[in-house]
Amino acid sequence: MKPIEIHPSLLAADFSDLRGAMKMAEAAGADAIHCDVMDGHYVPNISFGAPIIKAIKKHTGLPLRTHLMIEHPELYVDDFVNAGSYEVTVHAEACIHLNRVVNLIKSKGVQAGVSLNPSTPLCMIKHVLKDIDVLLLMSVNPGFGGQSFIPETVAKIREAAEMRAAAGADFSIAVDGGVDLKTAPLVAEAGAEQLIVGTASFGAPDMTEAVKNIRAAAEDARK
Repeated sequence: MKPIEIHPSLLAADFSDLRGAMKMAEAAGADAIHCDVMDGHYVPNISFGAPIIKAIKKHTGLPLRTHLMIEHPELYVDDFVNAGSYEVTVHAEACIHLNRVVNLIKSKGVQAGVSLNPSTPLCMIKHVLKDIDVLLLMSVNPGFGGQSFIPETVAKIREAAEMRAAAGADFSIAVDGGVDLKTAPLVAEAGAEQLIVGTASFGAPDMTEAVKNIRAAAEDARK
């Protein structure tokens, strides 16, 4: 069983003090930083690009996991790898040739992830199960932080875990959207190991306490 990891989402950090946000995440015991890149086309919002990843890389020892919510992600893989991304995740819906894009990412020496929107079926990744390092399941419709968790995601996580076992694959299951102290146990019990936490981490009164409590709740749910 893979350990529970807490990945605070940079989208919920104070953009006027990203250096401070990195120090806060490290002090809170986070396992990685989740970086949501939005282009205003694939999703109805614009966030940040490779220069921000490069800038925060200088101020943290935490792995930077970059989630590309953009069109034609294959055109920007080099930019985000060179900026310091430990993992690059693309959306299956945005890739005409998903296998090619996954292998492109892995050829750069970083981990490759594939993300699915809430309404996208798991069959979309059937033929890359053994090629990916992470399956990121969206538990909100992507584009904005602070949305409410979609309950149907729990069954989808469980199905993904069963699919992984049946295929003999070893990817991690991540979940992104509305993850907090209440929903973390639900997704962890279903099979998720990487919890992307935005508002409930950077937006908490005490980030260290929030990360500790969310991790504990998720771990307890798996006992």
